[in-house]
Amino acid sequence: MKAFNLLLGTACMASIALAQAAETLTVATVNNADMIRMQRLSKTFEQQNPDIKLNWVVLEENVLRQRLTTDIATQGGQFDVLTIGMYEASLWGDKGWLAPMKNLPDDYDLDDVFPSVREGLSVDGTLYALPFYAESSMTYYRTDLFEQAGLDMPEHPTWSQMAEFAEKLHKPGEDQYGICLRGKAGWGENMALVTTVANAFGARWFDEKWQPEFDGPEWTKAANFYVDLLSQYGPPGASSNGFNENLALFNSGKCAMWVDATVAGSFMTDESQSKVADKVGFTFAPQETTDKGSAWLYSWALAIPTSSQQKDAAKTFTAWATSKAYAKLVAETDGVANVPPGTRESTYNEQYMAAAPFAEITLESLKQADPASPSAKPVPYVGIQLVTIPEFQAIGTQVGKMFSAALTGQMPVEQMLTAVQQSTTREMKRAGYPK
Repeated sequence: MKAFNLLLGTACMASIALAQAAETLTVATVNNADMIRMQRLSKTFEQQNPDIKLNWVVLEENVLRQRLTTDIATQGGQFDVLTIGMYEASLWGDKGWLAPMKNLPDDYDLDDVFPSVREGLSVDGTLYALPFYAESSMTYYRTDLFEQAGLDMPEHPTWSQMAEFAEKLHKPGEDQYGICLRGKAGWGENMALVTTVANAFGARWFDEKWQPEFDGPEWTKAANFYVDLLSQYGPPGASSNGFNENLALFNSGKCAMWVDATVAGSFMTDESQSKVADKVGFTFAPQETTDKGSAWLYSWALAIPTSSQQKDAAKTFTAWATSKAYAKLVAETDGVANVPPGTRESTYNEQYMAAAPFAEITLESLKQADPASPSAKPVPYVGIQLVTIPEFQAIGTQVGKMFSAALTGQMPVEQMLTAVQQSTTREMKRAGYPK
């Protein structure tokens, strides 16, 4: 009996030691469907790596960015894995706030990742984040509603054509709205969409001397167009709608058209999520006076802050979550069309292209996006739907709030643009531009 008790005690102590040895990673991520899927499938990672446990912090997009920016700027060390974009990867990597993504597993196959995505997450050739998925923007529309109205969607629609279609398809009495677009304030929310509209109208954030151009004719046309279009033919409360809200509206059959991230394609064609899964058409993002900068380029990626005390375990997880093996796991559990898009050449095989009707538009849009030349006029910055300077996060957030106010009718568009011009000029001068 004593021997048994001794054996039992030894086993318990070993179990306790194993539990104590396990590292817990705190992963901060955004509350979109792809990331929620990653959280669900990460049980497989924990089974394969019993010495690593995952603690998830899932936040709304604006809140996530605010929390991560505060934590990394103060070196708070709350998180071991950060879900960030190309904007943060280049700026934070340059400041030395992110651990370089070196010595990846042999089977990771970094060469399989699209060069434009690798470059967008690198500084001077050093990679600072691993891409979970990459996206451009595209036009989604209801093929059945277009057919009923006798309308044909061009391969490359203009925003003016979109407005004509929206007017004919807007039937609010039937809970059917002509177009859904982002209205929620935020540099990564409404301003991502608004900036591509402005680019299409020939506008730019700054001229070659870093002077804001919101008082110019291009921004005036673009801003009036956006506010009028969404006010007249959008759903009620559009100023509260971001990506997730508009996706829910479209999937419930309430949007005739929607222009947003290419990553939405897999959710809209999923019959378990969408009431209109078999009635969705896909084409390129609208242009207007130019096609430059009319579709964005973005990547949600996983990075490791230098403040993390568990960098090796964090690298093990980030490599797994962005690997070919993870893509295979998604295909096996949720279907091949749900594989994270836009990052790897191997994703776009014959099976995926056949299963994902949005894949070709996504691929072409990603190839055509050029962050170095986002406007019809020359610019001193890099970025299509954003400006890759440290000051942009604060400036873009403030501008987003003002556009949202114009959308709700709190101020006329011209007054809003004057205020935006003044506040942006003030902030740029304060930051020492031109440099």
